[in-house]
Amino acid sequence: MSRIEFKQVNKRYAPGLPWTIHDADLCIEHGEFCVFVGPSGCGKSTLLRMVAGLEEITSGEILIEGVRVNDLPPAQRGVAMVFQSYALYPHMSVRENMAFGLRVFGADRREIDRKVNQAADILQLTSLLDRLPKHLSGGQRQRVAIGRAIVKEPRVFLFDEPLSNLDASLRVQTRLEIAKLHQDIGSASMIYVTHDQVEAMTLADKIVLLHTGAAVQEHGSVAQCGTPMALYHRPASLFVAEFMGSPKMNVLPCRLVAAEAEHAIVDLAGQQVVVAVDARGLSAGADVQLGIRPEHIVVADQGDGSGATATLLRMERLGDASLLYLNVGAGLPIMTVRVEGHAVATVGERLTLRLLADRLHLFDGAGLAFTRTVTLPA
Repeated sequence: MSRIEFKQVNKRYAPGLPWTIHDADLCIEHGEFCVFVGPSGCGKSTLLRMVAGLEEITSGEILIEGVRVNDLPPAQRGVAMVFQSYALYPHMSVRENMAFGLRVFGADRREIDRKVNQAADILQLTSLLDRLPKHLSGGQRQRVAIGRAIVKEPRVFLFDEPLSNLDASLRVQTRLEIAKLHQDIGSASMIYVTHDQVEAMTLADKIVLLHTGAAVQEHGSVAQCGTPMALYHRPASLFVAEFMGSPKMNVLPCRLVAAEAEHAIVDLAGQQVVVAVDARGLSAGADVQLGIRPEHIVVADQGDGSGATATLLRMERLGDASLLYLNVGAGLPIMTVRVEGHAVATVGERLTLRLLADRLHLFDGAGLAFTRTVTLPA
């Protein structure tokens, strides 16, 4: 088993300084692929390094397979880490780089060869075993670094932004290889740190989105923890809603008109919009914020959902899709709408938008989401 538990874990670098990690309380199950994601400076790499034993824990506990590892040295934790930089020995071949850790610990030569060959086969490195790192591409070097971790047969794999040094095409290819690695080695848990939400959404069984800045001190480090689709469809707060998704969610200030058990009605620039949430905790007239993702808005004069009108300010064609930038009303943020790539529209044109109640989100003055009254994919 490779279950990892964080029990009220805290980290700060000196007394009196703000918490870098505050009240991190979560569990990563056996064999789970968990991604730590969040803005720069939120402490995701720090949290990872505390699991590895490279950062001290100020307070709280980290348990691996039920064993408290706070005071264990890194070599005794059963973890292997892949860093952002490849950290390969330039004078050693691929085979020697992958075998080095095992040799240091005195493993049997035949066992070393078996494990290196097995890892090379998984990562498609067999034909490259005798090459030096300088003769490899960036993606190949990163695979060697992953192979060096695989041969240790750890209980937990730790990845610290392993794709950030690769170009776009290599990032996609290596991301697929890491996903396949998790499938092939299902017994080990994986923790993966990234600032890229696409990596988080495509790789993770579970996403842990971390707060940054003052929110860490007030609410704790963990903004929300759950499956990728749960964070996407059911964000717990405005911070989560705006972080997940690209282009980011449209957020428009509005006023609560009425709230019933199954839905709420809000006033958006003089236009009434129905939202499938339970907002009965607020009184009519309260200021709220309406959230709607660009891909969930339908441009049509007729159909389901509340109707709202907006003026087209600009259109960007991306090929498979087009982005419309719309003015909904004076003083309101510009709204982004994602439509089919072949859509036809003219700058200055007045468009009707259909806002589907079950695709809308509503947030109170503190940025907390109201409970949805419809079930969306988890």
